[in-house]
Amino acid sequence: MPMTPRERVITTLAHEMPDRVPIVLGPSNATGIRMSTYRAIKAREGIQAPDEYIYDWPELGTARVDEATYERLHADVRGVLDHFPAAVRARNAARDPHSPFIDDWGSGQVEGAPGVWFPGVHPMADAFTLDAIERYPWPDMSDPTRFEGVRAEALRLRHENVYASMGTPWLAFPLERAFAMQGTDNFLANLAGEPEFAEALLWKTQSLCKTLMAGFLQECGDLIDMVKIGDDLGSQVGLLMSPAMYRRILKPIHADLIAFIKERTTAAVVFHTDGDVYDLLGDFIEIGVDVLNPVQASAGGMSDFAGLKRRFGDSLVFCGGIDTHRVLPNGTPAEVRAEVRRVIGTLGAGGGYMLGAVHTVMGDVPPENVLAMVDAVEEFGRYPLRD
Repeated sequence: MPMTPRERVITTLAHEMPDRVPIVLGPSNATGIRMSTYRAIKAREGIQAPDEYIYDWPELGTARVDEATYERLHADVRGVLDHFPAAVRARNAARDPHSPFIDDWGSGQVEGAPGVWFPGVHPMADAFTLDAIERYPWPDMSDPTRFEGVRAEALRLRHENVYASMGTPWLAFPLERAFAMQGTDNFLANLAGEPEFAEALLWKTQSLCKTLMAGFLQECGDLIDMVKIGDDLGSQVGLLMSPAMYRRILKPIHADLIAFIKERTTAAVVFHTDGDVYDLLGDFIEIGVDVLNPVQASAGGMSDFAGLKRRFGDSLVFCGGIDTHRVLPNGTPAEVRAEVRRVIGTLGAGGGYMLGAVHTVMGDVPPENVLAMVDAVEEFGRYPLRD
């Protein structure tokens, strides 16, 4: 008998084999679809639905997927998301067109080309003292307008009991918050040259992330199946810092956040990190990560799917794995299907795998390739898997 999507995901989280490999596509920015590709999918499939953005944030560019499109994508997970505070939403809605988008932390995005936005406002770019941290006007992460509708959406999903839910408070990533405040290059330079300041800034961003997480889980921690956190720690060719530096500075921060979460919910912890983070996978397991996303196929040791599954598959559920660097944007639908079959045959063996794209499906991905990817799961992802 076919499982419901939620049953399928719960079985996979238990490292058991469901009826087919679950699909995670659309519920968060890290597992989402850019608006242009989303529009193209709707047009191709004749789906009439409004163009809406997750977090009500057009500059981020990621679509809030409508239910008809979710169903066409065979997606098994739905997102439960928070909001920017009401005052920040109002301020940005009233700002001059094409002017920078400034978030609740004072960091923000600038428009590089019409409709193309990128991080460019770093309010602590020149800071390097502990006093600068103390004096900064940090946001109120417990503002109740952040959590409007969170419990109602989580309750709806649980009462319907059809789809799995993933809670995604924006952006509970301590390192990336430090990057936003200072700029990546500046913060990494301070991590090496001003370590007392850099570590203090990380623990400050961590404390704010925990305050946000506390309010979010108070609303829905008893109702969600997964909760997503993370930090981008790798590049195409290796880590952004040495394993020793990670273990000394960031691992305690991540461990503290995960312990904080697990005191408040039984939801599985999904840890999102781009790049080649192979050397840290044992550390992630040690601190309580349950699901690793996005398993970047084009990045160094992460491309060895057989090795990943053999060494870590009993402890980590893998989520992602379908290459957005080459295959999805540039392959033919037949090549996409072949890649899906290959990845499922490796990462999906014995269960413990949820298929998705490596990070957001970008605007350079043809809609027919997205549909080829999800339809191939229906063909090749049924258990027992075919050779």
